[in-house]
Amino acid sequence: MNQKELSTLTDEALLQEVKKSKTTVIFDAAIIGVLIGISVFSIVKKGFGLLSLLPLIYIPIATRNRKYQKALEKLLKERNLK
Repeated sequence: MNQKELSTLTDEALLQEVKKSKTTVIFDAAIIGVLIGISVFSIVKKGFGLLSLLPLIYIPIATRNRKYQKALEKLLKERNLK
């Protein structure tokens, strides 16, 4: 969803999106932690390789999710729901 679509949501739908996005933040943190663990293990066992760069693949996805979260927080603040 982009900013324009977020602004058309009702208050209840916006609050539901915030709940979903909180789950996404936790999921992103868990995935990044696992990917960093895999990367460190790969570096220790075999040196640098393809698995060493694995966390770099997920960073753009996590960044996009974080921008979405910030847009939701901004909209909540504008509507005085938080």
